[in-house]
Amino acid sequence: MHNLNFYMEQAFREALKAFEKKEVPVGAVVFDSNGNIAGKGHNQVEALSDATAHAEMIALTSAMATLGNKYLDGCTLAVTMEPCPMCAGAIVNAKVGRVIFGAYDPKMGASGTVLNITGCRELNHQPEVIGGIMENKCSELLRDFFSELRRR
Repeated sequence: MHNLNFYMEQAFREALKAFEKKEVPVGAVVFDSNGNIAGKGHNQVEALSDATAHAEMIALTSAMATLGNKYLDGCTLAVTMEPCPMCAGAIVNAKVGRVIFGAYDPKMGASGTVLNITGCRELNHQPEVIGGIMENKCSELLRDFFSELRRR
């Protein structure tokens, strides 16, 4: 089993792709139960003019196609920023086994910061969630992006 920083490094690489394309730099990678990459994605909201084209959504869809299963219960999703309500709902629906994330999101975080969709006992699934993995590195990339955006 790989360590959590290894998983987050893979997600960070995806976030850099988004940054280069002037998208909010969030990256996500789904690892199967053996630690192999099953799906990956980065934000493509601007490129696709699609508010649902978040890194997690793309990575989850890709992993489901790769594994041929709508459920990802043995998988780990690594994402550079805490999932929003939409992504947290998709994570619950896909029955992802574990979620690790980097930066906390004080405005839209739905894995404990603003809401706790992934930990909601009333829902049919609660993944294990570990936040703050490589938090500084992930947060810095987001700060750099928004700082650059404000200068334009």
